[in-house]
Amino acid sequence: MLVEKNIPLQAFNTFRIVAKAQALARITSEADVHQLLADPEWTAVPKFVLGGGSNIVLTGDVKPLVLKVEVRGLKVVGETAKSVIVEAGAGENWHDFVTWTLDQNLPGMENMALIPGTVGASPVQNVGAYGVELQDRFDSLDAIDLLTGQVFTLNAAQCAFGYRDSVFKHASSGEADLHLPLGLKDRALILRVRFALPKAWKPVLGYADIERKMAEHGVTEPTARQIYDWVCEVRRAKLPDPAVIGNAGSFFKNPTVTAEQCEDIIARDPKVVHYRLDNGSVKLAAGWLIDSCGWKGKSVGQAGVYEKQALVLVNRGAGVDGNGATGGEVMTLAKAIQTSVYERFGIMLEPEPVVI
Repeated sequence: MLVEKNIPLQAFNTFRIVAKAQALARITSEADVHQLLADPEWTAVPKFVLGGGSNIVLTGDVKPLVLKVEVRGLKVVGETAKSVIVEAGAGENWHDFVTWTLDQNLPGMENMALIPGTVGASPVQNVGAYGVELQDRFDSLDAIDLLTGQVFTLNAAQCAFGYRDSVFKHASSGEADLHLPLGLKDRALILRVRFALPKAWKPVLGYADIERKMAEHGVTEPTARQIYDWVCEVRRAKLPDPAVIGNAGSFFKNPTVTAEQCEDIIARDPKVVHYRLDNGSVKLAAGWLIDSCGWKGKSVGQAGVYEKQALVLVNRGAGVDGNGATGGEVMTLAKAIQTSVYERFGIMLEPEPVVI
């Protein structure tokens, strides 16, 4: 197992922030993890699992051993009465995986097209878009314990999915609980993820962008491929391509408030963009809140708020030889935005990316 030293991470994070890993190992199989854990030099060293780098902000060089997940593989592994079960290696590109499912005539993932990152990172964040979240299509996953080397399987309940949340984002409290899974942050490396795609497929509609596309094309019952194409078009129009301008996608979670809180905000700002949820609470559009505070297009150093979508923070610099945004500039901008939104709406926005 080759462990590379002093490796630049700019190409491994979509914000294109300049930083280095003191040591990095490429994981292509569970055997690679076993080999690392058996090596006295690396057994007890803290470890950081890295997928596509699309949901991180690097604020300096990374001291833990970076495990760059590159486990590949796409296949149909079974079926139930209601679903076809497909499996993807954790190192597969998420969008490529979504595209592959449609190429196999297996709809169900189309609303989540063009989300950046890897398959292995998708359960960590419980990714979602346009009315579909990963937990809606999740079957199970295989992961490996970075302390013991034991491979284990988790179902949806054991992953403790929440809004952009899972058991993988929480550290273990060290206290066993029969009803709540222990936190697995920095403890597990996901190897493979399985998804249950519905045999009786129905389009998930209801979002304004999708309904607008339906009206434009005169379509009342879109196919999965049409929804896929529309989602790609909308995302490309709204969000910057990380290959062109560094970013980590949506930087803040859409906050959820009570119906009473929403009515209070509507009384002061009638145009607030909001979505009523089945449980009676209301989800507010974080991008609208940020835009209404005047942040769109503003910058702190080389870190800026994207002109077309206030929910996205970008690296305005070249990101080469220290000329781009630093992680410190990104977080200074993020905190200033949080303060503005809180002072105006009484809501504290929560960042989506992991800050390293």
